[in-house]
Amino acid sequence: MIRRYTGADMGRIWSDQRRYEAWLQVELAALDAMARGGIVPAEAARDVRDRARFDVARIEEIEQVTQHDVIAFTTAVAEHVGPSARWLHFGLTSSDVVDTAQALQMREACDLILQDLRGAMQAVRARAAEHRHTPMIGRTHGVHAEPMTFGLKLALWYAELSRNVDRIQRARQVVSVGKLSGAVGTFAHLPPTIEADACRSLGLDPAPVASQVIQRDRHAELLSALAITASSLEKFALEIRGLQKTEIGEVEEPFGKGQKGSSAMPHKRNPIGCEQIVGLARLLRANAGAAFENNALWHERDISHSSVERVILPDSFIALDHMLRRFTRIVTGMVVYPDRMRENLDRSRGVVFSGTVLLELARRGASREEAYEWVQRNAMRAFSEQRDFKQLLLNDPDITRVLPRPDLERAFDLNDQLRHVDHIFERVFQEVAV
Repeated sequence: MIRRYTGADMGRIWSDQRRYEAWLQVELAALDAMARGGIVPAEAARDVRDRARFDVARIEEIEQVTQHDVIAFTTAVAEHVGPSARWLHFGLTSSDVVDTAQALQMREACDLILQDLRGAMQAVRARAAEHRHTPMIGRTHGVHAEPMTFGLKLALWYAELSRNVDRIQRARQVVSVGKLSGAVGTFAHLPPTIEADACRSLGLDPAPVASQVIQRDRHAELLSALAITASSLEKFALEIRGLQKTEIGEVEEPFGKGQKGSSAMPHKRNPIGCEQIVGLARLLRANAGAAFENNALWHERDISHSSVERVILPDSFIALDHMLRRFTRIVTGMVVYPDRMRENLDRSRGVVFSGTVLLELARRGASREEAYEWVQRNAMRAFSEQRDFKQLLLNDPDITRVLPRPDLERAFDLNDQLRHVDHIFERVFQEVAV
């Protein structure tokens, strides 16, 4: 049975309680490794593991005096452990614990984002299948281009979401490293075997080399992957917003019973969910920029990155978790208006088939330059005179002496324009052709 996560799960990963739990996981993993390595008495390691616990309020109380969070943490745990606590944090520096524990949090948070992404993909795929053959006009520069289907637009979203799954998975692997190599990465107080053993028990890889900290290019890669994912959602949300414009009216994000759009205008149904997604994407891009700044530290480390990460890591993960969930709800419930799509497709009186006519003329011997001139002049007349494009072409002797009427009619066949839609779906969704 797949566990259904709620937004509170992501918040808990970045809570003080979970942070200290992860610190304790690392401390105990290191202690057990040292016991197995004969550095720490086995009975002392068992005693610490049996007695170790903490209270967040007590840690905060001690930190008011020490002004050092890790010392406050180890002191609070030691109060519960007793004499065996002299082996707690043995041979470790603070970043050994903090950075390794943070890897556990980032890995866990990535797993939630991956689950969110797969949920979004399922929603997009279902709507793509529903509208595989729903014709609409494609737009370039905001102007009518050529016919497509709404399902193709959604298939494009699905493919991009799948690439974001790959990015998050790669970033998860990159940040899933720990280090117990000491104050400047030299293993002066513990041998590398202890690090390897402890990391193995935590499901992490040991960093091949570290300074006092795990290098922040790893974190920058993760924040970049989160920001790219957010920018994809922004793109999709912006498209829904564009298609919801009154003048277009092809798609609408769900608007619940009793929902209000404006305090002054009761008729308003605004795409506020999509607008929220667009806004939050800006935040994630800014956070990724801060992660790049964190990569450059003085010598073997300073703490200029620490305060930044306390903000950008939880904020980015929590925001993206929310964005993905909201986007999934929007896609699942969005209202699609196929009749309006067809109305808009026909609005330009057939000029969207100009490219096909151009190719047909060239295929029958007209030069591209003269064919382009013939087709364009009729398209411009269709615009300026609000005339039917096909009829104008049928009345143009330059066109008809090269292109017979049946062939010209065929150039306006919408089904022929969209004949490869099923093939594209097979490629995107890995469908088995029957």
